[in-house]
Amino acid sequence: MSDIAALVASAASQIDAATGIDALEALRVQLLGKQGQITALLKQLGALPADQRKAAGEAVNRAKDEIGARIASRREQLEQAALAARLASERLDITLPGRDGHRAALHPITRTSERIADIFARMGYELADGPEIEDDWHNFEALNFPPHHPARAMHDTFYFADGRLLRTHTSPVQVRYMRERKPPFRMIAIGKVYRSDSDQTHSPMFHQMEGLLIDETSSFADLKGTLKQFVDTFFERDFSMRFRPSYFPFTEPSAEVDIRWRQPDGSARWLEVLGCGMVHPNVLRNCGIDPERYSGFAFGIGIERFAMLRYGVNDLRAFFENDLRFLRQFA
Repeated sequence: MSDIAALVASAASQIDAATGIDALEALRVQLLGKQGQITALLKQLGALPADQRKAAGEAVNRAKDEIGARIASRREQLEQAALAARLASERLDITLPGRDGHRAALHPITRTSERIADIFARMGYELADGPEIEDDWHNFEALNFPPHHPARAMHDTFYFADGRLLRTHTSPVQVRYMRERKPPFRMIAIGKVYRSDSDQTHSPMFHQMEGLLIDETSSFADLKGTLKQFVDTFFERDFSMRFRPSYFPFTEPSAEVDIRWRQPDGSARWLEVLGCGMVHPNVLRNCGIDPERYSGFAFGIGIERFAMLRYGVNDLRAFFENDLRFLRQFA
């Protein structure tokens, strides 16, 4: 019995001193393995007198259980220490820059849209949004396009079987905005629009930005000043600008806006960039606004048109072909 107690005390000291899993496993084999010291004691029980075997067997089994528990406890301690050391050595500082510094660039249409939105935000305009699938009333009739109006043919509309349509301009967003709010207000809408047209300067799907201001004192002079400030800020240069009389069902008077654009060879020519006008009284009435009290102006541009001019792109289709050689130029 004294030998068993001495063995347990010696084993406990060695177990506590083990500094690694491998060393602890070797110690387990030495003590509890098939050829281990505890196993040897169990094998010797048969040689003892019968009256001593029970007490000796119980003592050896207690020693075996105690050593096994100590080994298991020490193993858990070593595993926790190893894990803590690994976490300390392999921790990731998420504030460090990534190893791969290459980042994709924003699409030029996105860049242009965000630039336009930022300019008008600084001028006090709220950005609004609306559905791309519209009904005839919001897309046409509320904007002074009565049924069979010849101007409807200008839009080459995509219709659904139930009479709904893909919006041909972002003006329905203005209609919804006016019906939900009371003037004065100023807003812009940027988004996709759809028309059945495709060539070097047209696409069945393209992007528009339209702006609207409604108050009690707005005039065409305010419209001209707003557009002058916007165009000069967008292109970062001072342009000569002219307003040519035009026709839109939803504005009266209406105008096309040209800027004096300098060519690569040094010459200059007038270039049409947007349309605008004072909001037609019928549109105000349709949206629940009293045209005797309020007036306003509206304007619209093609995002792709402005992107082509800003970045020197001569084919609108390049924006939608997703050629990485083209898109990488905007990084």
